[in-house]
Amino acid sequence: MRVRKISLWLATLMAGAMALPTTSLAADGPHANERYVLISHAPDSDSWWNTVKNSIKQAGEDFGVQVDYRNPPNGDLADMARLLEQAAARNYNGVAFDIADYDVLSKPAMRITAKGIPVVTLNSGTDEESRKLGAIMHIGQPEYDAGKAAGERAKAAGVKSFVCVNHYATNVASMQRCKGFADAIGVDYKSSMIDTGVDPSTVASKVGAYLRSRPDTGAVLALGPNSAEPTIQVLERMGKAGKIYFGTFDLSPAIIDAVKKGELNFAIDQQPYLQGYMSVAAAIIAYEDKTKDPAAIIATLKANPKFQARLKTYGLEPIYTQDGVRSGPAFVTKDNVATVEKYAGQYR
Repeated sequence: MRVRKISLWLATLMAGAMALPTTSLAADGPHANERYVLISHAPDSDSWWNTVKNSIKQAGEDFGVQVDYRNPPNGDLADMARLLEQAAARNYNGVAFDIADYDVLSKPAMRITAKGIPVVTLNSGTDEESRKLGAIMHIGQPEYDAGKAAGERAKAAGVKSFVCVNHYATNVASMQRCKGFADAIGVDYKSSMIDTGVDPSTVASKVGAYLRSRPDTGAVLALGPNSAEPTIQVLERMGKAGKIYFGTFDLSPAIIDAVKKGELNFAIDQQPYLQGYMSVAAAIIAYEDKTKDPAAIIATLKANPKFQARLKTYGLEPIYTQDGVRSGPAFVTKDNVATVEKYAGQYR
């Protein structure tokens, strides 16, 4: 496989397809006609996925292929299912997507694998669900385990109760994060969770109301920037910043700043760059090398000098398993925040 230079281009949707956002990259060289796509569940407002977008752009550059990013503007899973159907109809050379809800997405996803198109799953979902869909591998963070590891940290600090600020309650991964934390400290996750949606004012209102009605709450767990950033502001206004145990998933500049100031005890970095880059790269290798063997694909990727240079530059550390890749959890605290601050929100 050769490396070619990428140039930006504007893609048009196939005739009759629903007009949903797409980001496309075109390549020059012998593989320029190859086209891949990463489909996410994320609404346009979810800034966390910017890192994934950056990573697939660089994967396209490194492998010299065309890469699209597509998502439902409002995070509607029915729209995501339609995007998968469109990917099957368009006959991409490879498809990557997250399993936000297996029941909703399994049917359109299997239309892709039924055509023999290489599929890699990332982010939400489990290895088992990935295998059921016929995917080559899953690249992500085991969400329940990450939540439980966070809860064990809180328990060691004496936390006995918490509120889980869930900004995307229809995503199974969100529930797994809350449940893992709750199980670690020994409480019921359903009674400890609030469904806030992604609107910042609504998140702030619901978090403030919960803490005022339950002033003895021992900890707050946010599930990403959409819930963490408004919560940071609420805790500052209530005079609780730095006084209540507070952790979140994922990174953003505001989250990094809160960790530095001691307002956040930790942020769990699931290294989204790895999820985007490696899922697209694995699909490319599977197509070009005509293999669906995870071990062979990972070996090829580990030997790729461009990818290894990316890892070194951004300080990323994938965990390789027998049949996939773990991108986290990695805890960011005051002790190590300086090492990830430079690239937060871009490549970390």
